[in-house]
Amino acid sequence: MTLKISESLKLPCGVVIKNRLAKSAMSENMGTSFYPGEEFYHCYKKWGEGGLGLAMTGNIMVDSRHLGEPHNVVIEKNHKNYDKMIAGLKKWASVIQETGMDIWPQINHPGKQTPKFLTPEPVAPSAVALKPPLDKMFNTPRELSEEEILDIIERFGYAAKISKECGFTGVQIHGAHGYLVSQFLSSSSNQRSDRWGGSIEARFNFVKEIYLSMRKNVGDDFPIGIKLNSADFSKGGFTHEEAIFVTKSLSELGIDLIEISGGTYEKTTMMGNDNGKPVKESTRKREAYFIEYAKDIREHIKCPLMVTGGFRTLDFMEETLERDELDLVGIARPVAIDPRWPNQLLDNQRIESKVKPLTSGFKILDTIFPLEIIWYTYQIHRMGHRKDPQPKKGVYPIIFQSAWSIGMQSLRRVRG
Repeated sequence: MTLKISESLKLPCGVVIKNRLAKSAMSENMGTSFYPGEEFYHCYKKWGEGGLGLAMTGNIMVDSRHLGEPHNVVIEKNHKNYDKMIAGLKKWASVIQETGMDIWPQINHPGKQTPKFLTPEPVAPSAVALKPPLDKMFNTPRELSEEEILDIIERFGYAAKISKECGFTGVQIHGAHGYLVSQFLSSSSNQRSDRWGGSIEARFNFVKEIYLSMRKNVGDDFPIGIKLNSADFSKGGFTHEEAIFVTKSLSELGIDLIEISGGTYEKTTMMGNDNGKPVKESTRKREAYFIEYAKDIREHIKCPLMVTGGFRTLDFMEETLERDELDLVGIARPVAIDPRWPNQLLDNQRIESKVKPLTSGFKILDTIFPLEIIWYTYQIHRMGHRKDPQPKKGVYPIIFQSAWSIGMQSLRRVRG
């Protein structure tokens, strides 16, 4: 019997993904002065050899003045290490030819979700701060001007252009998890009264113009995808009904792939918890956190759908594909601790992922430190240095290491 996950997928633009297993974006945070080094090549080669059909990169920022993390890769015209940026991106993309795995850079702007030690004056649709206790680590943002909004849109288009020229096989807009695109879509963070705010139709304009700028730069035969929240899961935030409108509208514009996730820094649903509190047992039993929301969205779109968050068994992946609830199975943390897992699944080995919720045991620490992010980033760094992941690594060494790093960077104002 042929497994559904082993079937290829043809996108609207004509590109074919070799199977239905896709790595969702995870932060690498191992750039050097905003460009990718050999570590990115080694890490993604390991994932490619592990059997994935598609891999989304971690955040690639469009503006070196606005970073989500100290060691983000940046694609911009005035890059201070432009030649190294291009060389690093080409080397990274060469994994595609070596393993057959497609790689799509995830293009992003953090908006107000940039730590104080990185950006003293963050920007956002409106001057709305993150809620306590996160306001202790993130400054209140300044409202973007019309000119700045247009500049950011152009930057997204340029990043897509460079990605294509360097050999990547697609790009993804990060429109989820409370970053800038997500901020524009949410009425709680976007309180503008001009053409960029107000109704959901107006709040949609920012991401619509980003998509059109990218499409203009890469043409009709190059994949463009987007990662969107199924909802923010917070009062006054982006709703599921609004998500349906946005996904339907993007599908009609010609987008090639929509990935569904959910949550923000203030509501960490995408991590399988709510700021340290585990998800409901009913959610865990159905394995994929956002599958019910994705079913609604699927009824309104024409393009393929990818769902990420919570997939742990081959049986459930096969069931969701068999029921036509999605087209691509998004996995992230499982391949951070075992990059060979996709090949095991494709070989029909019923090996359940060993991913478990992480907690320090202290709610305040779990809220201030993005524990899931920094622990899995550590595993990615090991692969980047040609080492195997350490799934049994404790959380406290990672917390202390992160706290030390943040403190030193804050003192030195390290920006790359």
